[in-house]
Amino acid sequence: MTELVIQAHNLSKQFGTLKAVDNISLKVEKGNIYGFLGPNGCGKSTTIRVLTGLLTPTTGQVEVLGLAIPRQADALRLRIGYMTQKFSLYEDLTVEENLFFMGQIYGLAGTELKTRCQEQINTYGLHALQKQMVGGMSGGEKQRLSLACATINNPELLFLDEPTSAVDPENRRDFWEKLFDLSEQGTTILVTTHYMDEAERCHRLAIMESGAIRADGSPDELMQNMGVNIVEVKTSGLRSLKSKLIANEQVRSAAQLGVRLRVLVYEQIPNPIDWLKSQYPELHNAELTQARPTLEDVFVSVTGDSRE
Repeated sequence: MTELVIQAHNLSKQFGTLKAVDNISLKVEKGNIYGFLGPNGCGKSTTIRVLTGLLTPTTGQVEVLGLAIPRQADALRLRIGYMTQKFSLYEDLTVEENLFFMGQIYGLAGTELKTRCQEQINTYGLHALQKQMVGGMSGGEKQRLSLACATINNPELLFLDEPTSAVDPENRRDFWEKLFDLSEQGTTILVTTHYMDEAERCHRLAIMESGAIRADGSPDELMQNMGVNIVEVKTSGLRSLKSKLIANEQVRSAAQLGVRLRVLVYEQIPNPIDWLKSQYPELHNAELTQARPTLEDVFVSVTGDSRE
């Protein structure tokens, strides 16, 4: 049977009248990279803080690594790693000093501590930087150090809260390669993001909106089961065409991409290209092609009212 690392049932977290997390349930399998995709303020970070025991849920049950949370949160903290959205290491210490400090927090000492710090320096390409003050490092270098510190204790479970929001695409790609290395070694990873391309890298994904999970599955499953077909339209007058299309109840959304209009038509329409041409005479001479769905299409199809 598949081992479950995280199980949450009917989890809610309320701050006064604000329900930041609204009755969500999720299961995360060992070794998976599980993603939370959603805009800022949708409840992703709050969910992570509840799962780590930093916040007490208003309602619901949480089990992480076989421990009841928050009651056994102290026992959990030595078995997990946590990389926050905001850089939270000490800028007036060197790379090496930050690693040693974090290792000591997790109870490492002596030869074990020195060996583990050197392993992390080598793994995350920090050798040339180990004597440098962190305050003078680039965003990508700080990101690598943050991941090295978050995994200094060889965690069974790693929480990453929008870890690549302040780095360039090349560093983001390299960062994700390190995550796949960790996953291959058996580390389970829960990561929040608002980048669609990052979300597509996850083994499994939850799409969040207003504190609720709107969809949950592998990226491929979500794209196959989104309930719409996508048609790309290349013609003139795209802005006026969009206004007409989104007024039609059979069109979920329409968005311009360069010289094309990407139209999501509900799957109840069996031949969306023929249907569009029959509904809109101005499309008779336009270029229409059916397109492969993306996670952005999934996000649009399961959240909000994109017709507005």
